Amino acid sequence: MSADDRVSISVSGGVADVRMNRPDKRNALDGDMFLGLAQAGDRLKNDSSVRVVVLSGEGSSFCAGLDFGSFQQMAGGAGPSNEGGNPGSMEEGRITHLGQQVAWVWQEIPVPVIAAVHGHALGGGIQIALGADIRIVHPDTQMSVREIHWGLVPDMTGSLVLSRLVRPDIAKELVFTARVFSGREAFDLGLATRLSDDPRADAFAMATEIAGRSPDAVRGAKALLNRMFADRAADQFAAERRIIGSLIGRPNQVEAVMANFEKRNPVFSDPS
Repeated sequence: MSADDRVSISVSGGVADVRMNRPDKRNALDGDMFLGLAQAGDRLKNDSSVRVVVLSGEGSSFCAGLDFGSFQQMAGGAGPSNEGGNPGSMEEGRITHLGQQVAWVWQEIPVPVIAAVHGHALGGGIQIALGADIRIVHPDTQMSVREIHWGLVPDMTGSLVLSRLVRPDIAKELVFTARVFSGREAFDLGLATRLSDDPRADAFAMATEIAGRSPDAVRGAKALLNRMFADRAADQFAAERRIIGSLIGRPNQVEAVMANFEKRNPVFSDPS
């Protein structure tokens, strides 16, 4: 399966239907999924016929986070790599590398992006959802800022967006514990815009309503609201890349992964 197959796009009535298409793996992020999401976002940025985007996942989950194959590579002391492209690669003129771009590209799209979230939104999955402008979430969705569970830190622009959406102490508690919480709690915390028993249907209903508004006014409104939201984003994203780069493959990070796969308690060493 190629990057083109990982993410599907169809447009009708000004609404772009973007779906992650790896249902057998709960839409986990491998190299082709990274590329597919980034390419989908880049395509939509330049499509003047699109007035709203609905982002969702096929099958039982929105996105379960990084593919286990990447964690297995880390267990061997290596960073994640893939045939489809390196999530750490940068392109000239961007403030993100590929891994960050799959979440941030939804903010770069000039029209509203609505994420319809169900099943699981873990690690990279929740960070992609946070990159949308609006999140409609099933109450039973399992969500987690999961990176510390694997000896890592949020590195897909989530450290910025999370801090914009919730109080600092709440952001820290979610990140430090890596605990799994429900869509209901996400709504109470301010991470979900709206709860729904059918997130996709309600996302399309909202998208249709927005698509009926003046496209110039809607685009202008998103641009205005994003001016302060994205303040100092480049600095924060550079810090994400620097800090996670200092962690991947180090003994404590490898231990976190190995302990998880071996179903035992980790034994960490004190930082040097």
